[in-house]
Amino acid sequence: MEEKIRWGILGTGRIAKTFAEALRGTEGCSCYAVASRTKDKADAFAKENGFEKAYGSYAELAADKNVDIVYIATPMSSHYGDSLLCLKNGRHVLCEKSLALNTAQSLEMIECAKKNGRFFMEAMWMKCRPSFLKIKEWIAEGKIGTPQYVRADFCSHIPYNSNDRLFRADCGGGALLDMSVYDLAFATSILGTKPEKIESTARLGREGVDLSNAIILKYKNGSSASLLASFELPSLNNAVVVGDRGSIVTDKWFFCCNEATLYDADGIVVEKCSLPVKVNGYEYEIMEANRCLREGLLESPMIPHADTIAIMQIMDECRKQWNMKFPEEK
Repeated sequence: MEEKIRWGILGTGRIAKTFAEALRGTEGCSCYAVASRTKDKADAFAKENGFEKAYGSYAELAADKNVDIVYIATPMSSHYGDSLLCLKNGRHVLCEKSLALNTAQSLEMIECAKKNGRFFMEAMWMKCRPSFLKIKEWIAEGKIGTPQYVRADFCSHIPYNSNDRLFRADCGGGALLDMSVYDLAFATSILGTKPEKIESTARLGREGVDLSNAIILKYKNGSSASLLASFELPSLNNAVVVGDRGSIVTDKWFFCCNEATLYDADGIVVEKCSLPVKVNGYEYEIMEANRCLREGLLESPMIPHADTIAIMQIMDECRKQWNMKFPEEK
């Protein structure tokens, strides 16, 4: 049996707990270490989630040579510094999306990983899930012909809270980095990462981050994508891909749904897929990271660095159009 890969987690919030659950349910993983900004929080997380070690600082975990790979589960604005800390200490890294606040930070993170010979991957779990891979398979097989249009919505009514990271500019808040990154990952994986034109609009809140945004991507071949993300609008939260011979419609919450339906040009159901996850869906990105480490890969072919950067560049352009900057950029 292959030796288990020893995972560390930076951060002890909600998503860290969800990821820890997936780790416990994934073969070949060891819940080795967790770090928080206080030892008490780290100890409590370790006890609740079955981790061997608990550290009261991120630097201590990054310096632990027994940690094979670190999952960065800290707020958006901290991804850049926390990833660099781990990479420079020789740890492989799986970093939550959005990877950083902007393209410049993302490029520096990727360059640091290459310089130190470390595996580095954005945690775009959607791209590893069986349902998404099935949609890509249908398209590759020509089931809907040539894709011409993509629509994707990710909206959720979240009551305003000035202390919530989602609404705080100093935490990298806003719907764009938190939600639109899924819309963009879905659309660009189908239509391509280099749209000819980007048109966007947003409603900025009192903290200077976008509460809602709409993005249109236009491509040289005439295809397009219409994307919506919001903290304040209701939506079906599904995705639609339309080709010249058929279409695909996902279930609600397209980025983590288990079901999708394939239609022909007359709107008749051709095929349905229902692919329930084994744990909670995060296990597939864990499995991909583990595979890459065991095969000596420094980059995942499922979530390549080029895709991550292309999406970040689109988000940078959107914020430029809105005149939205984070404190670190002013």
